[in-house]
Order: sequence, then structure tokens, then C-alpha cells
Amino acid sequence: MANTKFPETEKTDSFVTLKIKEFRFYLGMRFFFTFAYQMQAVIIGFHIYKITNDPLSLGLVGLCEAIPAIGIALYGGYVADKTEKRGLLIKVFCGVFLCSLVMLLATSNYMHQYILGSYVVPIMYTMVFGIGIARGFFSPATFSIMAQIVPRELYPNATTWNSSSWQFASIIGPAVGGLIYGFYGITTTYFVIIFFIAVALGCIFFLKKHEPRFIPTTNIMDSLSEGIKFVFKTRMMVWAMSLDLFSVFFGGAVALLPVFAHDILKVGAEGLGYMRAASSAGAVITMLVMTRYSPMNKPWRNLLIAVTGFGTSIICYGLSKNYYLTLCLLFMEGSFDSISVIIRSTIMQLLTPDEMRGRVSAVNSMFIGSSNEIGAFESGLTAKLMRTVPAVVFGGSMTIAIAGVTWFKTKKMLKLNLEDINTQKA
Repeated sequence: MANTKFPETEKTDSFVTLKIKEFRFYLGMRFFFTFAYQMQAVIIGFHIYKITNDPLSLGLVGLCEAIPAIGIALYGGYVADKTEKRGLLIKVFCGVFLCSLVMLLATSNYMHQYILGSYVVPIMYTMVFGIGIARGFFSPATFSIMAQIVPRELYPNATTWNSSSWQFASIIGPAVGGLIYGFYGITTTYFVIIFFIAVALGCIFFLKKHEPRFIPTTNIMDSLSEGIKFVFKTRMMVWAMSLDLFSVFFGGAVALLPVFAHDILKVGAEGLGYMRAASSAGAVITMLVMTRYSPMNKPWRNLLIAVTGFGTSIICYGLSKNYYLTLCLLFMEGSFDSISVIIRSTIMQLLTPDEMRGRVSAVNSMFIGSSNEIGAFESGLTAKLMRTVPAVVFGGSMTIAIAGVTWFKTKKMLKLNLEDINTQKA
């Protein structure tokens, strides 16, 4: 892999990638879709828990999305590599739009009370499953298209803005979703969600067509195995994916926020929205700071520190009985998580060849993209077996333990800088 230099002018210009018009529309697509997606996530969890009063039902929401996302991920990456990216994104967004429309109809008062009754929850699970299928194509397509929009030497800056856009939408999405749901009900909330999915879809039409750089010369199984082999022979990539998979698997306690909001802190849907937003607020503020002060001076060391802080924040959040202290701890959790997101995303972009981005992103999705949903299921299951607070403390403790094991196994990577990582091949 060629050694890319990182000029000082591009390091210090925090807004350099925002000067690229197509990248701005890409960020708009990401922002509005994430805004709608996060609104939907918070109201689905709260609505289902309100109907079932069972914490395991929250874990099942994550499982219903993770199963198809993982199951179709490799094929989604293969399709993203060999397909024009803008057209693929349009199809994906249309699928999500239709699933949200079905949930709008199913959760309306008339359909719920007089026609569907107890079938509402299974229908919601089914539509979440459909969104999981769409996500199996969405992640590889967005990962690939960003690399074609932005020059390679600007990947760190682009990754920071991309993650910041996602996190900022994650701040206001849950808060707005919780407030609209609390004051106006689920039907009005779904109308807002569908509107912003449509806006995100509109942004895609302002992107250029990005033709594939990968032309399959072998059968699909050989093409898929090529991506898998590349990931597993790249040591830093494997460790980064594994660290995220297991830390988020055990640290997915955010899925239990509806239980804390409803049963422990008793702050309702409005309070839940602010709790979801607090974590994202910490993330986006930290990311904006990182556009100026990059964590990539010794990225692997910083990654392990961030994961340890993430696990510590989760333990403290689980033990907190004060609403405002909980908000502060969730803010810290989001802040630490954002540092690890920036570092891992930059490592992925730098180490992945252009012709293999979709397939590598698919493997990454199987490790990372669905770890939140699998972690949500783990949190729901352990809460069912151990009760909510012990489950959260257990998850945070395991996250810290995983960071410790990773530190012990990867000591040689602690001193690497950004240029060192850019030349990594194994």
C-alpha cells in the first residue's frame, strides 16, 4: 500500500473536507437518515416496552435487526463493490422508507385498537428485521462512496466530520423522538420520521454516480473469501474489530435506558429522550474538538484508553440513582466512545484498498455494525436473569477486562503513529 503523506495544512484546516460540495450532500444524507433512524429506535424501544413491560423485549428489538444485518453483510459488501453506489443507496433508502411506513400504519390508534391488537409488536419486529436487511447493504455502500468522494490524504478529517454528523443527529434524534412521542403520540412521531427519511433520500440524488472499481473475475464465494482473507491477515484491523465487538457486546447497556427511564429514574419518554441524547452530546462535542486536536498521534494507545473509560462510565451509570448524574455519566460514555469510533474508522479507511472497500466494510459490519444490536440483546438477557443494575455493572466490568487483554496482546502497536499505520500491510 502506498505511503500517503499528511500535509500540515490539511491537518490544521478543520473544515477542509467541507469545501467539497458532494461531501456536504453526503453528510446531509447521513445526518437526516441518522436523525430519523435514532428517533425510530427510541420510540420503538419505549413503545414495545410499554406494551410488554419485559426488558427482554428490548433485547429482541436489537436481535431482530442484527440477525439479517449480519446474515446478509458479506453479500451486501460484494454487491457494494460491484455496483454503482448512488443507485444502491437509493434502493436501500426506499426499503427503509417502506418499513417505516408500515410501522406508522401498524401503530396508529385505530389499527392498534380495532384491527391488529396483539399483532402490533410482531409487526414491529418484522419491520425492524426488514431495516436490518437494508442496513446490510447501507454500511458497505456508504463506506465505499465516501472514499471515492474524498481524497485519501483527507480521510482522517472526513472520518471525523462523518462521525460528528452521525453523532449530532444522534443527539437531537432521540430527544426529538422522545418529546414528540411524549406530547403528541407515536403516530405523529412516525410522520416526522418518514419526512426526514425522504429528505435523506433527496440528498442522494445530488451525489455523483460512482461506478464500481471492482469487476468480479471469479465466482461470488471466491470474491467474498478474498475480503475475509484480507481482513484476517491485517493484524491491526482484526484487533480493532475484535476490541469493538466484545467491548460493545458487553457494554451495550444503553439498550436498557427505557428500563432506567420508566422504572428506576421514573422520568418517562421525555426523560428517555434526553438520556439518549446525553451520550450523543458527549460524542459530538468530543468529535468537534478532535477536528482540531486529533487523537491519531498514538492511536492504538488512545483507543485502549478510550475503551477503558467507556467501560468505567457504564459501571457508574448503572449504579447511579440520580437523573442528572446519570446524564453526566452518559455524556462521558459518549465522549469516550467517540474517540474510539474516530480511531477505528480512520484505521479502516487507511488500510483498505479501493477495490475491496465494500467487502471489507461488510466484514467490519459483522464485527462492529451489529455489535450494538447483539449487545442490546445481551443486556436485555442479562437484565432478565440478573436484574438491570447488576447487568449493567457486569457489562462495564467485562469491557474494561477486554481492554486489558487487548493491551497485553498488542503492546507493540502502542507506539505507532498515523504514518506508521498507513504503511501497515500485516
